[in-house]
Amino acid sequence: MDNEDKENKKDGIISRRYFLESIGVGAIGVAVAGSIALTGEYLSPNVLKEPPTKFKAGLPENYSPGSTTLNKEQKVYIMRAKEGYFYALSAVCTHLGCITNWKSEEGIIACPCHGSKFNTEGKKIAGPAPRPLQRFLMTLDEHGQLVVDKSIIVGEEVILKASINKG
Repeated sequence: MDNEDKENKKDGIISRRYFLESIGVGAIGVAVAGSIALTGEYLSPNVLKEPPTKFKAGLPENYSPGSTTLNKEQKVYIMRAKEGYFYALSAVCTHLGCITNWKSEEGIIACPCHGSKFNTEGKKIAGPAPRPLQRFLMTLDEHGQLVVDKSIIVGEEVILKASINKG
């Protein structure tokens, strides 16, 4: 420190050199801290939280014959035919992956993105979708609850006949 710096410190005034050194050290400190944070983020695994592929959809008696019910969290339609059997359809359009909507007044499943339309069996009736909606395996567990397994895709011939216990 030269005499001028010592004199300025006594008066409570810092020199321009000391001020610029402090700014430089602070900037280096911020850069090092940011680098450490980004390195830590890069090295930590990115885990995507997705709902399980197998889920319970409730009791069969909760669904009236001829009903279509969307499970928004799982993106699956629980379909109950007028004859009483069940099947599960994907709510994800096969065109670009948009979530479809049930249009009860028209009796169809429609994609709001590009206009694909599907009947209640999941077959394409209009639009750019290349394939019908996927069907998932549906079973009953030991307590009589409907269980949908989205990891198993089945054909349209696979249905679930469930008897409803009223008692």
